[in-house]
Amino acid sequence: MPRFSKLLVANRGEIACRVLRTARDMGYQTVAVFSEADRQAPFLTLADEAVCIGAAPPSQSYLNVSAILEAARKTGADALHPGYGFLSENADFARSCQNAGIVFVGPPADAIFAMGDKARAKQRMQEAGVPTVPGFWGDASPRQLAVEADRIGYPLLVKATAGGGGRGIRVVHHASELNDALADARSEAVNAFGDGSLMLERFVTRGRHVEIQVIADEHGNAVYLGERDCTAQRRRQKVIEEAPSPIVTPALRESMGRAAVAAALAVGYRGAGTVELIVGQGLDYYFLEMNTRLQVEHPVTELITGLDLVRLQLLVAEGQPLPLTQAEVTLSGHAIEARLYAEDPYAGFAPQTGSVLRFPVERALQQPSIRIDSGVEAGSQITPHYDAMLAKVIAHGATREEAARRLCRALSDSPLYGLRSNAAFLIDLLRSPEFLGAELHTSLLDQWVDTNHPILQARVPGDEAWLLAALVASGIGPSVLRSLSARTFELSLCCQGHTQRMRVTRDGPRLQIQLAERSLAIELLTADAHTLRYSFEGIVRTVDYLTLGSSVQLAMHGHVFVFDEPSALQTERALVDPRVVLAPLAGGLVSVRVAAGDQVRAGDVLAVIEAMKMETRIIARMDAQVSSVVRKAGDQVEAGERLMQLTDTEQT
Repeated sequence: MPRFSKLLVANRGEIACRVLRTARDMGYQTVAVFSEADRQAPFLTLADEAVCIGAAPPSQSYLNVSAILEAARKTGADALHPGYGFLSENADFARSCQNAGIVFVGPPADAIFAMGDKARAKQRMQEAGVPTVPGFWGDASPRQLAVEADRIGYPLLVKATAGGGGRGIRVVHHASELNDALADARSEAVNAFGDGSLMLERFVTRGRHVEIQVIADEHGNAVYLGERDCTAQRRRQKVIEEAPSPIVTPALRESMGRAAVAAALAVGYRGAGTVELIVGQGLDYYFLEMNTRLQVEHPVTELITGLDLVRLQLLVAEGQPLPLTQAEVTLSGHAIEARLYAEDPYAGFAPQTGSVLRFPVERALQQPSIRIDSGVEAGSQITPHYDAMLAKVIAHGATREEAARRLCRALSDSPLYGLRSNAAFLIDLLRSPEFLGAELHTSLLDQWVDTNHPILQARVPGDEAWLLAALVASGIGPSVLRSLSARTFELSLCCQGHTQRMRVTRDGPRLQIQLAERSLAIELLTADAHTLRYSFEGIVRTVDYLTLGSSVQLAMHGHVFVFDEPSALQTERALVDPRVVLAPLAGGLVSVRVAAGDQVRAGDVLAVIEAMKMETRIIARMDAQVSSVVRKAGDQVEAGERLMQLTDTEQT
């Protein structure tokens, strides 16, 4: 008798799409749940049934256990896949599913509990003989933690014992930084996980983050499926993942794999899980934590092993034995995954909200060995309530270099219009000597941010981009190619704070443009709604574009340049008054750290806003006195909304 026949996916976005596709392929009936903000989300179309479980905030929907269980009861779903994030590592949720007679597609609640607390997991791993990083794993007063920090030595990590995803973690280089790090990490952990417990751990300098994919069944079988390298991180959030790791030898892989299997068996694990390790410069490795769920980066393992990890999860949940042994696990080629985020790398990686106007992926998917796992499409709304990840772009190749080239091409061939993304940054990172030479470490990208590395400086459109924008703005399209007569006119366009005034002479499909002191020509060859084929300086190329009102958007080399006609409003807003403190993005105010009458100095933190699971500090840009505070902690605010007013110190 089958254990279940209808699967409810208690998640959203690309992981909901991913799980639903495999479940449908295996013949299961499927149910999706969604919040009010996701009523038009693409993942809903992949399910046989869908149930609204609450308002947009996760606490009222995707973290609402009773609403999810009621959706299962209402639809007759007898199994539940939690995806990743939200409730996927919540032992109480797994136990609630069991009590409701629902098969939880994941490990037993006891295994989640054992590994869910990082401090408790370290102790269990020591008992199992798995190497662990030296540290202090019991929460204590700031005074006691300071004593333990001196014993461990600096640099060290302050880490939340609950949760994951890089939240509630701070690197401390000197004793003078410890108290602020403890306060910040505890605050973030309380807001993210409802648990402010902390631990300390030695920071492995220039370490690489390597993780082992394991899967176990209820019959005592467990295998490891190679490793993934997730060293490319920013603020402990993974940016690029690859498999296998460029630094791992076959002997090291076997040693780490055996340790990971021992870790899983030590807690009675079942299903797919990941044992995360930090590898030092001498290839010594230490246990960090175990993620008791499917990982965001699981596709790279699938591409080098030929296995469907969601299918294996469902087979294990059915009670079947694993369909392969360790000896049958083989690795082929190299796979790299890039996380496409709605964020602006050239403005401090600020999260972006808004509408996806267009996201063409067809050209990228025509390449061999390209996979795009996405939860968005044209018309999708990106809100501050959920993670900023829009899609995962994955490439497989015979070698690491081939996989990297293919991935860069795929990112360039799938431009996202409507809001800023990190696509161009990902391409530059994949082409950097540090990535190609496997010289990254977990702190390098943060160091690049601190030093304003050239890779984080916004690209400026070149002559060709300005001419293309002028071409589109001039109204040349397929319907008028043959009928245009010669004429001359003035045109001004603005892009990224730069304005170009051009004198344009048009003769049919050919434009002669006076740009600054130069005269340049561009000729349109063919055009359709979103693609132009043109000739510039004797070279024929094709560009993807979008027009929206008076805006022209061009996709070039992974970057989408937006050209607009300058307006008086833009001129007036060129200088923003530093005395008016505005919300830099839509989100929730985690804290307001000043009150009316307080004196502040330039660089002081005024407030902290959370959006897309990331906290952003709002900094004073001048020495001043706070004259008024108009919003409070817990408020939801819109981008550009006034939060407080400052007064020049000299005026007080």
